[in-house]
Amino acid sequence: MSGANDIQLRELKDTILQLNKTISTQNTLILSLQKSIDESNARVSEKDQVIANLQAQLEYLKTKLFGSTSEVRKNVCPGQLSIFDTEDDAEKDAVPVESEFIEVKSHNRSRKPKATYDEIFENIKTTQVMVDELPQDERICPECGSLMEPVGKKTIRTEIVYHKASLERIEYVANSYRCPNAYKEAETPFLHDQCKPALIEGSYVSSGLAAHVMYYKYVLACPLYRQEQDFLHLGAKISRSTMAKWIITSSQKYLVHMYEFLHRKLCECQFLMADETPIQVLKEPERRPQSKSYVWVFRTGEDQGIPIVLFHYTPTRKGANAAEFLSNATEGYFLMTDGYKGYNKVPDANRCACWAHIRGYWLKAIPKGHEQDHTHPAVQGLLYCDKLFRYERQYKEKGLSVKQIYKRRLKDQEPVIDAFLSWVDGLTPKTGDSIIKAINYTNGCRPYLKNYLKNGACSLSNNLSENAIRPIVMGRKNWLFSDTQDGADASMVIYSLIETAKENGINPEKYLEYLLENRLSAEMSDEELERSAPWDESTREQCAV
Repeated sequence: MSGANDIQLRELKDTILQLNKTISTQNTLILSLQKSIDESNARVSEKDQVIANLQAQLEYLKTKLFGSTSEVRKNVCPGQLSIFDTEDDAEKDAVPVESEFIEVKSHNRSRKPKATYDEIFENIKTTQVMVDELPQDERICPECGSLMEPVGKKTIRTEIVYHKASLERIEYVANSYRCPNAYKEAETPFLHDQCKPALIEGSYVSSGLAAHVMYYKYVLACPLYRQEQDFLHLGAKISRSTMAKWIITSSQKYLVHMYEFLHRKLCECQFLMADETPIQVLKEPERRPQSKSYVWVFRTGEDQGIPIVLFHYTPTRKGANAAEFLSNATEGYFLMTDGYKGYNKVPDANRCACWAHIRGYWLKAIPKGHEQDHTHPAVQGLLYCDKLFRYERQYKEKGLSVKQIYKRRLKDQEPVIDAFLSWVDGLTPKTGDSIIKAINYTNGCRPYLKNYLKNGACSLSNNLSENAIRPIVMGRKNWLFSDTQDGADASMVIYSLIETAKENGINPEKYLEYLLENRLSAEMSDEELERSAPWDESTREQCAV
C-alpha cells in the first residue's frame, strides 16, 4: 500500500512541477505581451503627439495663409478674467513716482466727422466751370409770373478729372561765337553760351525723370519692365536697361554722399534698431544665382530724435556684417533686435531683445481652441508678455517722462520678467510640443531681456525696424531680384533716402529730385550735406508733401 502511495506522491510532485513550469512560462509570456503593449501604447502616444503637432502646424499655416495677420488677442468669452488683470485699487490708480506726474482726465471719444471735399482735395488745383444758363422761359416765377433775376452762385456738384501723365522734350540751345578774323585761320575756334551739365554725361535723363523712375520702383513697387511699357504708352521708347543705368549712376555719383552722411549721423545716436531679410542677387562672384543674399535695416529708436532709416546689402547673413556697419557707433549705445545670434558680434552695445518676437512665439504655440484656456502654458506665457505691453501703453497714455518711465519699469515690469523666467524654468513640455520653440527662443534671448530697463527711452520691441523693412519685403515680390551687386547697393541707397524722407514727413519723390538737382559730391562737408538733409527747414519747404 505504501508503494502505491509513493507512486501517487511522485506523480503529484511531477504534476506540481509541470504546473509551476507552465505558470512560469505563462508569466514570462504575460510580461512579454505587457511589454509589447506598453511599447505599442508609447508608439501610439508618440504618433498622437505628432498628429497633434502636425494639426497645430496645419492650423497655423491656414491662419497665416487665409486669416488675419494681426497678433491682437481678443477676449471672446464675456466675463472671463485674465489671471494678470486682478489688480487692486492701488494698481488701477498708479501712485506717481515723482511730483511731475501728469494726470490725464478721462474723456469720451466722439466719432470723427466725415471729411469734406475741401479737406480731401485741398492740395488739388480747382477750376470752376459755369454750367449752361437756363432759358428765360424756364426762369418764370410760378407764383406771380415775373422773370427771375440772378442773386448769386451755387456749386452744384464736384468731379475729379484725371489727366494722363506726359513727357516733354526740352532742348537747351546755346549761341555760338567765333572771332571775326578766325576764318583766315586753318582751324576756327568757337565759344558757346554756358549750360548746366547733364545729370549723367551723354544721357537725356533729367533729375525729375530719374526721381520718377526711382519712386515708381521703390515706393510703388513697379518693376522697370512695367515702367518700360508705361513709357511706350506715353510715346517714348525707354528700355529697362537704360533706366537701371540711371539708377546705378545716380546713386553712385550723387545720392551715396547723403547716404554716407546719414550713416555717420546714425552712428552718433544712442538708441538703434536692426533687422534683416533675404533678397536675391543674380551676379555675385563665386556664388550661384539662387543663393540668398541679405538686406539689413538699421534705424533710430523711439527716443524722439531725428529719424534715420538705412538699408545695407551683404552677400551673407554673418553677424560680422552688422558689426562692421556699426563699428563707429557710440560706445554703450542700445541696439534692439530679434533673437538672431549674429547680432552678438556687434561690439560696445547694450543689446536688447524684442518682446514682440517673444510674444509671437508664445502666441503661435497656442493650439486652436485653447485661446481662452488660461491653464495652458502657451496662454500663460502670452499673458506675461501682454502685461509688459499693457504697462507701456499706460505710461504713454499718462505722458510720463523718460525718467519716470525708467523708475516705473523697475517697479512694474522687472518683477513680471523675473516671474516669467522663473515660470519658464519650471515648464516640462512633451517631446515635439510646439511650446518648446517658444521656450528655446525665450532662453536664447534671456541675457538681453532686461537691458531695456536701463533707460526709459529704450524701446520694448523691435516693431519700428520690422515696419521699416516691409517696403523691401513687398517690393521684392514685384521686382523679384537685383541683377548685380552694384544694382543691390544702389537700391539700398535709394530705399534709405526714401524711407528717411517719409519718416521726416516730406515727399520722397520730390526729395530725390531735390538731391539730384543739387548734385551732391564727395567734396561737400558735413555742414553742406546737413543743408540737404531731410530734416533741414529749407529742404522741408521745397519737398513738402
